[in-house]
Amino acid sequence: MDKSSALEYINQMFPTEASLSGVEPLMQKIHNEIRRVDAGILAAVRQQSNSGTKAKEDLAAATRAVEELMYKILEIKRKAEQSETMVQEICRDIKKLDFAKKHITTTITALHRLNMLVSAVEQLQVMSSKRQYKEAAAQLEAVNQLCNHFEAYRDIPKITELREKFKNIKQILKSHVFSDFSSLGTGKETEETNLLQQLSDACLVVDALEPSVREELVNNFCSRELTSYEQIFEGAELAKLDKTERRYAWIKRRIRTNEEIWKIFPASWHVPYRLCIQFCKKTRKQLEDILIYMKEKPDVGTLLLALQRTLEFEDELAEKFGGGTQGREIGNDIEEIGRGENTGQSVSDIRKKYEKKLAVHQGSGPEEKDGNKELSVPGAGVLFIYSYVFNFRGIISSCFEPHLTVYIELEEKTLMENLEKLVQEETWDIDEGSQNNVLSSSMQLFLIIKRSLKRCSALTKNQTLFNLFKVFQRILKAYATKLFARLPKGGTGIVAAATGMDGQIKTSDRDERVICYIVNSAEYCHKTVLVLTFDSITLKYGLDMRVQYESGELAESVSKIIDSHLVDGVDMSEVQDEFSAVITKALVTLVHGLETKFDVEMAAMTRVPWGTLESVGDQSEYVNGINMILNSSIPVLGRLLSPVYFQFFLDKLASSLGPRFYTNIFKCKQISETGAQQMLLDTQAVKTILLDIPSLGRQTSGAASYSKYVSREMSKAEALLKVILSPIDSVADTYRALLPEGTPMEFQRILELKGLKKADQQTILDDFNKHGPGITQPSIAPPVPAAPTAPAAPVMANLPNLASVGLIASREDVLARAAALGRGAATTGFKRFLALTEAAKDRKDGPFRKLFNA
Repeated sequence: MDKSSALEYINQMFPTEASLSGVEPLMQKIHNEIRRVDAGILAAVRQQSNSGTKAKEDLAAATRAVEELMYKILEIKRKAEQSETMVQEICRDIKKLDFAKKHITTTITALHRLNMLVSAVEQLQVMSSKRQYKEAAAQLEAVNQLCNHFEAYRDIPKITELREKFKNIKQILKSHVFSDFSSLGTGKETEETNLLQQLSDACLVVDALEPSVREELVNNFCSRELTSYEQIFEGAELAKLDKTERRYAWIKRRIRTNEEIWKIFPASWHVPYRLCIQFCKKTRKQLEDILIYMKEKPDVGTLLLALQRTLEFEDELAEKFGGGTQGREIGNDIEEIGRGENTGQSVSDIRKKYEKKLAVHQGSGPEEKDGNKELSVPGAGVLFIYSYVFNFRGIISSCFEPHLTVYIELEEKTLMENLEKLVQEETWDIDEGSQNNVLSSSMQLFLIIKRSLKRCSALTKNQTLFNLFKVFQRILKAYATKLFARLPKGGTGIVAAATGMDGQIKTSDRDERVICYIVNSAEYCHKTVLVLTFDSITLKYGLDMRVQYESGELAESVSKIIDSHLVDGVDMSEVQDEFSAVITKALVTLVHGLETKFDVEMAAMTRVPWGTLESVGDQSEYVNGINMILNSSIPVLGRLLSPVYFQFFLDKLASSLGPRFYTNIFKCKQISETGAQQMLLDTQAVKTILLDIPSLGRQTSGAASYSKYVSREMSKAEALLKVILSPIDSVADTYRALLPEGTPMEFQRILELKGLKKADQQTILDDFNKHGPGITQPSIAPPVPAAPTAPAAPVMANLPNLASVGLIASREDVLARAAALGRGAATTGFKRFLALTEAAKDRKDGPFRKLFNA
């Protein structure tokens, strides 16, 4: 226990002085307990020593036991080997007897089956000679099974003899069956009543023979049936394109007439189906020859009628034999299936390939279930392919594809004529209240294109449809050219050049509406032919706009119906570029038209006697003229143009009018201080008018960026006027501060506007050229008498005692003074300006005092 616990224990045991008498007994008791514990510890140590000795003895005993166990295991193994040897000696004779029994049993079975094979072959020979086809079919199956048992004994002479005899019998049966089937279709079936039954039994024999026999028989039958067809339609009279319909009538009549007779064939043979396939191949070959060897281009009407009848016939076959829907999904393999003998693939390979493709289709009727049963029949692979993979659609009609150029030419001619008619009948105006503000010719053109697309897709979805798509591209490009040509043009010729109107575009209010309609129509066309969800329309003069549309109607429609290998070529990007160019040109034309309207006001601005104005008044008349022009045009443009294109128009207008206003100031004659104040007031008014344009057009979505743009452009004109307002001795410094990118030629023109003579200008120009056009921000050098001082800034070159006072005129000083001038001009006019300048001259310090020091 810890110290505190011991003290508590002692206090508990001896709470009073009287209780201290019990200390001695307690001490004796504690000594006894110590002796008892020591004795226990000694006994435990002695016991542990004895336990270690006993553990060593136990380990030695366990080791001896393990050795005895190993000896016993080896003894048991030896005795087991002796027992095995004894058993082998005993069973040696029994094993020999067992092998002998097995060989005797195998020999008896083989002899029994050999006897059965000999008997069956003899019976089959008799049945073959008597043409007992039904019995022979069953006997063939039995002999085939017996022959399989003797496959391992085929080198034995007797077996070889029997196999050869069986082979000859099958050949005889084959010749008898082919001979009997040769009479089918000759009229003997009506004379001999049992002939059809006999041929039906012969089909059982054919199924029992090799699959190649069945294929050969069906092919011979189909070829014999189509012999008369070839003879009839290869003649000069019927070997014509306009007789195509009679070909299909012939085969349909043939199938209908012989339907009852052909029931002798098993349903799994699909004889009518195979006959139609061969008929289609022969018909395609003959039509190809007719189209190739025609002396002149075929008549479009005759060509399309023949193609239409062919498509209808193919649809009838696909519906009758059920090869349409599945065949579409593997339509790219039609030629491979149709020319199976030339593919270089085995029947099993083709079968495996199409089993995988058709495994995803679930059976919808008993016909398909029967077809699945054929997979277990030997040799059913070829019939399976024809029955469930072959696609009748396109087997004949595809031969028309290379010769449909005349049809495409006719479509293009018709579309171009319709386009010319639409453009001629276009009023270039839209009724009030219309929702889309799109020209009727645009919508009518796409209706005509879609009707043409529908006509062509009903005939073909291959290269011809793609060629028609190319025609659509040309038609749309031609329409874009028509829209482009309708835009107002600038003046040309000798008169325009003499009057200074060469290249200028004059637009009336109606012209502006027409331009807006053209922009909307081009946008509608761009959207309708759009291929991607996003398209970047890069307009001229550096603006890049992202426009989001729904998926395009025309390109999407073509992509859905055209063959998959042609989908990648369905691209309307070139057409989009054409309509984007129309939009760009139309908007730029709109800006140029307004610029032309501003010409009168800009000329009026230069005719104002700025040098002789006596006072600052309200805004000038040319500002009112600019305001009237914008109030007349902007509401209409804002109503007709979409926000994206209206924003582009505004940006172009601001970028045009701002620099033009700036340049127009230089075209004025001398400008006095009062004239500069008036012009600065006019500039503020024009800026306000431009900033109000988004509200005027009721489209304020991009007002923030537009306002920033206008302020930046118009601030240059304001800066120029502030330079003109500055005193002569600081004009260079103010010019460098406010227009750091200015040129010496421009600065000289400003001096002329201020009315300085040539001699006075030269001194200022020399100083300006000496120090450069821009104001720098030099550091202030400490005043060291012995050392040369740092070079002073150009604007402070004439200040006295520069080194001693350390004063440097900064760019901020000049800007502050110019801002004060601008605020004075914009608020109270010339009197406010004079008060500011006089107050600056009277002050002893400050930025204005520095600039007004001589």
